[in-house]
Amino acid sequence: MELRKINPEDAVVQWEYTTMLPSDENGLTNPYHGVSYDEYKEHVLPTLISYEHPVNMPEWFVPESYYYLWDGNRLVGEFRIRHYLTEALRKGAGHIGYSIRRDERGKGYGTEGLKLTLQIAKSIVPEEEIYFRVNKDNIASQKVMLNNGAYRAGEDELHYFMRIPKDS
Repeated sequence: MELRKINPEDAVVQWEYTTMLPSDENGLTNPYHGVSYDEYKEHVLPTLISYEHPVNMPEWFVPESYYYLWDGNRLVGEFRIRHYLTEALRKGAGHIGYSIRRDERGKGYGTEGLKLTLQIAKSIVPEEEIYFRVNKDNIASQKVMLNNGAYRAGEDELHYFMRIPKDS
């Protein structure tokens, strides 16, 4: 398995993955559900790539890197790393968001993909811990985080706030 940064060479497969993701599933939002390939290639892909080194973005915008998890020649998941936390992210979505293809869930891809993503995130984020938010009813994602050394740092009515120390 490997993580590949979002790129033009894998555009068709990335588009297929991105457009099949629901608009909102388990807290991961996807405004690109159902866009055409031409729209993806001309606008969405360059936009997502630019998020890593943003220019002319609002003050609240946080740089974000997109990675895809590949098992051989099959794209099985997406992982997003937010480079640092604003107060809203600290109390909300945190550093990393991810999804696994529906037909590949329950096979260990989430755990392995998060492990690989954490290796990258630990060198990017300045905070001492990697922050996550997970829906209380998303048991599978909670297990993925726990398998990677997470602990529960708090909760609200709908979510658990999980942390993984950078030194773990």
